[in-house]
Amino acid sequence: MTMHQELILNKISSVLQATDDSLVDKIVSSVDKAKRIFITGAGRSGLVSRFFAMRLMHSGYTVYMVGEIVTPSIQAGDLFIVISGSGGTETLLPLVRKAKSMGAQIAVISMKSQSPMAEMADLVCPIGSGNENSFGIVKGMPMGTVFELSTLVFLEAIVSKIVHDKGLTEEGMRALHANLE
Repeated sequence: MTMHQELILNKISSVLQATDDSLVDKIVSSVDKAKRIFITGAGRSGLVSRFFAMRLMHSGYTVYMVGEIVTPSIQAGDLFIVISGSGGTETLLPLVRKAKSMGAQIAVISMKSQSPMAEMADLVCPIGSGNENSFGIVKGMPMGTVFELSTLVFLEAIVSKIVHDKGLTEEGMRALHANLE
């Protein structure tokens, strides 16, 4: 393992150790209760949101990426998951307000426990200690890298729990994987 790989893995591990373990069950419960799941994020957090959406779809949930042309209207009984490091991404705030006004449950995954999005959320999932300063500047991991990679691993662990708890198989999940690639 190179020094840089070790640096990255150690930092992600320290962030995940500071993340409240009870959030995993809270997210799984929210996902299980939802009629449909809508997911969004901007920039690199948007890429992480796509990973999570795909894995939830492979796990048998009805999932939509916000902004896609085939995404239906959100309604009461739906879950809206927003990934935003700052919890205040200007392009996402109107979407959170709209989803809330339609009666959807809101889950915000962020590096902050308090933010404009957190104020509207039914579930706030701070990655790390809930204080963006706890991420610190890590040489070689610029501009939000620590949040995005930590969030990706956190969400993949949620999918792992779902797969384990539901007894999902590789074959069953693969059957749901896109075959028009």
